[in-house]
Amino acid sequence: MKLPSLKQLRYFVALAEHGHFGRAAEACFVSPSAFSVAIRDLEALLDANLVDRTNKNVTITADGREVAAKARLCLREVEELVELARSHREPLSGTLRLGVIPTIAPFLLPRLLPGLREDYPQLQLFLREEQTLRLYERLMAGELDVLLIALPYELAQTEQLPLFKDPFRLALREGSTLVDPEHYSPSALPPESILLLEDGHCLREHAISACKLRRAEQYSRFSASSPLTLIEMVDADLGITFLPQMAEGSPLMKNTRIKTWPLADNSYREIGLVWRRGSRQGDSFRLLGEYIRKHRVEKKRE
Repeated sequence: MKLPSLKQLRYFVALAEHGHFGRAAEACFVSPSAFSVAIRDLEALLDANLVDRTNKNVTITADGREVAAKARLCLREVEELVELARSHREPLSGTLRLGVIPTIAPFLLPRLLPGLREDYPQLQLFLREEQTLRLYERLMAGELDVLLIALPYELAQTEQLPLFKDPFRLALREGSTLVDPEHYSPSALPPESILLLEDGHCLREHAISACKLRRAEQYSRFSASSPLTLIEMVDADLGITFLPQMAEGSPLMKNTRIKTWPLADNSYREIGLVWRRGSRQGDSFRLLGEYIRKHRVEKKRE
């Protein structure tokens, strides 16, 4: 009996997730033509119609949805087999696929990665930067090994390792008249003066909660799509915002006129690692967590 290849299963799972041949092919780092051939070969092998194609849409058939569900399980089993083999190697060696949210990656990774590569030369680290829910989907699908995200966040069937608290700071352009940072009060902020990231970024909700931003009329009607855009908007004095402390000294803050001020002690988010419950790489992830925690402490002392 001829069996489907792992590549075919991975391609079809990607197609079921993206609902588009081009985007699925891009996610799998393969040309659209090669991707399409692989899906047709899978349908021929299984003697089943998995996809209904039109000029604009792709619809996964009922049979296709069942195959996609089984394919995810097969891929997960293979991932666990690989994890079993990895568990006999030295910690933090071999391939590690790390997912990081956009409100951590540009601030922490430039400080972390050079030392990590030097201390663990056998580690092959692949990075994926996306919002939390998308990273979680990739984690549970076996596409990622571990996530570096902001907590709290309810993610089923995972283990979470809190690492450190990342305090929020009031951020505004030097000389701005929007607020007096020395006598700051969240209730006294002018209407539409607060710039935030758009919905979907956990930093938005964490800032609103931790910094006690209870009046929606104070939020600007314009939201930023990324931390870089948010920083540029504040640097243009279009509003004030609340940045995590790890942003200070980062490449995104260089060549700006933004200054920050501390807030109340309980205005913070927590940074942590998340991985699939029962993963055999747990010891490696804990070692990575200790490295990140130690690196942050040393960096803070400098």
